[in-house]
Amino acid sequence: MIGYVLKRILMVLVGYLVALLAGLIAVVVIYAILSSLPNAPGYLGLMEFTSVAVLVVPPLGMFVYFLTIVLTGMQTLVFALIAEFFSLRSFWLHMAFGAAAAAAGFMLIWPDADAPERWADMGIIAGAGLVAGPIYWLIAGRDAGFRRPLIEAIP
Repeated sequence: MIGYVLKRILMVLVGYLVALLAGLIAVVVIYAILSSLPNAPGYLGLMEFTSVAVLVVPPLGMFVYFLTIVLTGMQTLVFALIAEFFSLRSFWLHMAFGAAAAAAGFMLIWPDADAPERWADMGIIAGAGLVAGPIYWLIAGRDAGFRRPLIEAIP
């Protein structure tokens, strides 16, 4: 039993770290797509450049990665524990958890995140969370639950 719980904890940690990386890449892709649209504000082009710089310059990328861990770690831990204790294995639920964790992390770094000027950024970050949630689900969420699954006998 203890071995199974330790395996689940490791899967949750690996799932979170990989999903976080996928979410950061999704932020870059979303900004790149939005900045290439016709009549896109110049702000999106600047954000695309800075987010690509985060991926290209390793020290800057590691700083943003660890900052994202600090900003999203606590709410993600709460969501992961809820999913594990109640054996919630829904794809859509993990997608919603990812978006909520990303949006909450954004609100921590931008205190006035509910201002209309920040709604686009909030949507982009939540969209990255929508990408990260299914990645987490693929690694750890499909088998959520601290209890071993019971194998039913075939009659």
